Amino acid sequence: MRARVAQQLGGLRGAVEAVLPFAVFTLIFVISEELRLSVIVSVAAAVVMFVTRLAQGSTTQFVRNGLIGIGLGALFATLSGRAESAFLPGIIQSAAWAVGLTVSILVRWPAVGFLIGSILGDPTSWRDNPAIVRLSNRLTFVMLVPMVIRVAVQYPLYAAGEVGWLGVSRIVLGWPLSLVAFIIAAGILARGETPLRRLPEPNEA
Repeated sequence: MRARVAQQLGGLRGAVEAVLPFAVFTLIFVISEELRLSVIVSVAAAVVMFVTRLAQGSTTQFVRNGLIGIGLGALFATLSGRAESAFLPGIIQSAAWAVGLTVSILVRWPAVGFLIGSILGDPTSWRDNPAIVRLSNRLTFVMLVPMVIRVAVQYPLYAAGEVGWLGVSRIVLGWPLSLVAFIIAAGILARGETPLRRLPEPNEA
């Protein structure tokens, strides 16, 4: 489980690569109040990390996510002329995930079930097993809570134009909150058993 968590979160380096561009953006803007300078320096930091990954021949997944995130944020901020708009794409993304996960739970097709189905080799067979449906509901809810927290905290800060606190919330509610969710999910998985129904052998049919 520790290895899986490290893989999903990218380890310490992946976490830094994901949040550093926005941390740089926030710091530069709070110090200088220059939107253009903040955009240039933060995007440049993301590009440098991306090029470094390429030069090392290592995975660019996490730094690429950071580059896309700050790229969209820079576009929103530049078009609106408001520094807080840099955080709007992330808020929209969290809200969309929250709605999607909530709907999947309400219609009894929890999103995590499809992940379990892919592991079992059949994307939908899990739906016939009530125990797996219940487990998937719980795990999907664990995924949902961080999304709701991010929107609940960050949108009021965005509406108030609190760039500094938005930067802090982006860091605190990013990697650390995801880590907590993974730990809770691991606890749910370790606490009990969810047996699969055994398929009959050909001579038993």
